Amino acid sequence: MSETGQIGSANPETICAGAGVAADKAHASVAPPLHLSANYAFADPTEKPPFDYSRSGNPTRAQLERALADLEGAASGVITASGMAALDLVLCLAKPGELVLAPHDCYGGTHRLLNARANRGHFELAFVDQTDPIALKAAFESKPKLVLIETPSNPLLRITDISACVALAKACGAITVADNTFLSPALQRPLDLGVDVVVHSTTKFINGHSDVVGGAVLARDAELGEELAWWANCTGVTGAPFDSFLTLRGLRTLFPRIERQQATAGRVVEALAADARVAKVFYPGLTSHPGHNIARTQQKGFGSMFSVEFVEGVDAVELLRRLSIFTIAESLGGFESLVCVPATMTHAAMTPEARAEAGISDRLVRFSIGLEHEEDLVRDIFAALDFAGDGVNDGQVFETKPLGSKAVKQCA
Repeated sequence: MSETGQIGSANPETICAGAGVAADKAHASVAPPLHLSANYAFADPTEKPPFDYSRSGNPTRAQLERALADLEGAASGVITASGMAALDLVLCLAKPGELVLAPHDCYGGTHRLLNARANRGHFELAFVDQTDPIALKAAFESKPKLVLIETPSNPLLRITDISACVALAKACGAITVADNTFLSPALQRPLDLGVDVVVHSTTKFINGHSDVVGGAVLARDAELGEELAWWANCTGVTGAPFDSFLTLRGLRTLFPRIERQQATAGRVVEALAADARVAKVFYPGLTSHPGHNIARTQQKGFGSMFSVEFVEGVDAVELLRRLSIFTIAESLGGFESLVCVPATMTHAAMTPEARAEAGISDRLVRFSIGLEHEEDLVRDIFAALDFAGDGVNDGQVFETKPLGSKAVKQCA
């Protein structure tokens, strides 16, 4: 076992469970200690110790960085104060005049950050539908410096062919960055497909308990990892020790949480996909999803996030008001089931025109499935839908469709 408590080339489930365990050399504690010190003593003024100042490096944060790097197959990692800080850190790799290529349907906060930085002249910016091979190939003719990939996308769960995107990027020397927040390394490892950098909002599935905000940047190449670490220290975006401690604790249950959440999500999707008041369900596990086959090849599972666009006559706002188990809130990936209307919540920073271009309508509702029982979640949604969809088909009350259809496939 290493100094950070990692177990060499073990299976990912073992890496998660053993992160930081029995790594304390001072007192042999099984659970890793929390190092809150802001600074560290020098044995000699001419010899720099492994840690000197917590903005630059901290033992607790280092344990989390190593654990996530091992899970993603990265050379190194940087833990940041938030997911947006992680994205902003990778933008330090682009210089004024260089092009950043981003998905047109990315998370609203990402869209806002990219536009704000581009408007200040930090780099040039272009949005493209990365699921359109022709549009994507044309976009690469401008020779971008940095390519952001978000797959599955937020909130429409579109699937980008990572390998195809990487091939185009390598041909022009671009750096590829994949936001892996929606799946986590438990279900997808973009670095294995040639991506250079992976970013996470660790607030979501990695921590899984909705009680700490954080982010991570993980680099496949050691030299690129050093550059990112330099910028992190320079700008001070690194995460706090206590936040790292909590996130490391949450990480240990990543696999069983995701396995349960994903299974429940599939069953809820089955029920919704069969209902006449649902216009469309956005979930890669459905065989009707345009990215289903690509997702099967590059993901280990379809995750526990999905979005639903309801037919006209269903009041999406009233639907949320009538839910009793789901909590109306932003964020995702925690133990509790959450629901939101992206147009007015997570993607409100986008202009109406940008949302329309991305396909985000006012009737779109995004669901994050937690650890509650699947039957209770289905019952909660359909009870709310009976009120919110009263304007559909002369107020007919629909019965909940039975669970157990074969519409949702599992990854190979």
